[in-house]
Amino acid sequence: MKHSVYFEGKVQSLSLQVEGTPATVGVMKPGNYTFSTSSEEHMTVISGLLRAVLPGSCRARDYSPGETFVVPPGSSFDVEAVGDVAYLCLYK
Repeated sequence: MKHSVYFEGKVQSLSLQVEGTPATVGVMKPGNYTFSTSSEEHMTVISGLLRAVLPGSCRARDYSPGETFVVPPGSSFDVEAVGDVAYLCLYK
């Protein structure tokens, strides 16, 4: 298991396999973050509210627990953690 720390400790994740698929489960403190992708990412909010601006869009959309968004490989996306957020990200 690998522990990763980003944005001065405000975003942290642990790597794992979910049904044979690489994944991370992580937490974010409140704030704004930009992430880059190398593979397709399926991000599911576990708790909290995550506001995301996905590639090709200039508008933010709110994602609540149980909701998933997909980010294409080779792109970047912006999120705002509105309060503490927990997430699961599958890499396809």
